[in-house]
Amino acid sequence: MKDVKLGNGALVANPNCSTIICLMAATPLHRRAKVLRMVVSTYQAASGAGAAAMEELELQTREVLEGKRPTCNIFKQQYAFNLFSHNAPVLPNGYNEEEMKLVKETRKIWNDKDVKVTATCIRVPVMRAHAESVNLQFASPLDENEAKDILKKAPGVVVIDDRASNRFPTPLEVSNKDDVAVGRIRQDESQDGNHGSVNHKQTVRLDIFVCGDQIRKGAALNAVQIAEMLL
Repeated sequence: MKDVKLGNGALVANPNCSTIICLMAATPLHRRAKVLRMVVSTYQAASGAGAAAMEELELQTREVLEGKRPTCNIFKQQYAFNLFSHNAPVLPNGYNEEEMKLVKETRKIWNDKDVKVTATCIRVPVMRAHAESVNLQFASPLDENEAKDILKKAPGVVVIDDRASNRFPTPLEVSNKDDVAVGRIRQDESQDGNHGSVNHKQTVRLDIFVCGDQIRKGAALNAVQIAEMLL
């Protein structure tokens, strides 16, 4: 925020919830090794669409279990025991508005118009807290151990990455909590020797999995934290 200059009556936008949750984990790594390309798949909870959507998911779950036709007022299709492409309007380029928020807001937050971002956003029948699978391509070497150390020291981030017991972040674990959880930190084995290329330059890739409460860190808490930094 030190580089931000505000005039009288200035407005500061709170980023979209999926962007905030993703970048809480990606930004500390970006500062260390510079992200050139990011591929995001989101698994977004009912709470992202408001209290009425949460109530409808609960109602639909009861109806389906009772063999009844599910009530579809908020979403135009069955939500319980199902998942579907995010309900945001689809744009002419084939992306929906939620996906383009991830693209545009990442570039704005990182002040990097050249970073390549693509996203696929999905609604899943989870009551609260979003999850995101993120593939990061870096300009500089960064192995999974160093990445884990960086994330352990990052404010607002908690690392849950226990391979031995197969314990990683879940929406339930982060619901009603301030911190964003990150795990499944690993090298991208789809690249030979974990090296890809951008503009003929050798790069390194990592995969991570992130979960965060989009009501708290994804919205209200983040707005308060921005205000505190400006005061």
